[in-house]
Amino acid sequence: MGILCTGATDIGRKRKTNQDSICLDHSHHFFAVADGMGGHNGGDIASQMSVKVMPEYFSQHINQDPQVLMKNTIQEVNRAILHKAEQEPELHGMGTTVSAIHFNGPQLVIGNVGDSRVYMINNRYIYQMTRDHSFVQEKLNMGIYTREDAVKDPQKNVLVRSVGFESDLQVDVFNYRICKNDIFLICSDGLHGKVSDGDILHIVQRNIPDPSRCQIEDLDKTVKELIQQANDNGGQDNISVIMAVAQA
Repeated sequence: MGILCTGATDIGRKRKTNQDSICLDHSHHFFAVADGMGGHNGGDIASQMSVKVMPEYFSQHINQDPQVLMKNTIQEVNRAILHKAEQEPELHGMGTTVSAIHFNGPQLVIGNVGDSRVYMINNRYIYQMTRDHSFVQEKLNMGIYTREDAVKDPQKNVLVRSVGFESDLQVDVFNYRICKNDIFLICSDGLHGKVSDGDILHIVQRNIPDPSRCQIEDLDKTVKELIQQANDNGGQDNISVIMAVAQA
């Protein structure tokens, strides 16, 4: 199975620094988005550490069970960030989201902490495959209001779980069996917070009408258009997007 994947990160229109980072480990078909937060320059450091530590740990332990490996890889980032903050008190409180995917033959392994997301697009539908670890998602879980109402909540960026804040980190990990024409998208909230799922779907399908014929240039163009749309809609946050297609 061949894997086409590309990605980009953008500072947006309002921020002075980019605290997002992306990981494109083509040799192991491992891809991730990290959205950093906390402290003076802490978010930058936390997300950059994530995309450095993850491929190193992943490649060194590639013989582990894929789901165990995904969990351990993200927990290794957690340990590294906590250790860095202990050594440099000015970085105390830094952390990051991590959303990652690994193509393992016909299976996709997904790992997630925070509110960066993994989407799957197929047959005119878009599916959010990860669940946000946010205060707003907790309200949704309790049925306090609808998904549409959640977009307007002033606490929508408050996380209840992130990498680098506690030693006992819980990581959401699961398998998905890849189907023909599946397109996968990983993004920070700089995209999904400014561009609706429907608009994401429209942009992807306009540029990639037939995933089986998709070329890397099509993915590059789609990523750029998604980022541009987020900027056109205000660009208040950093924006990161990774897109991947598995082809027979």
